[in-house]
Amino acid sequence: MGLLFYWFAVIAAFFIGLIWIIVASINGKSTKPGLKLMIGAVIMFVIGAGACAVMLSGLKIN
Repeated sequence: MGLLFYWFAVIAAFFIGLIWIIVASINGKSTKPGLKLMIGAVIMFVIGAGACAVMLSGLKIN
């Protein structure tokens, strides 16, 4: 259940950041908070995908 919540949070953060950037650029405001949210989502995706790859490959990291 926690893994499902993690991937939902990654997807939600990415799309919220994307919408934030679009709305801010239309209104002429700073897009920096939306960009930070999207970068955080990409970092979470990379870390999560790496952890899934390690779990599925059967490697043990001590």
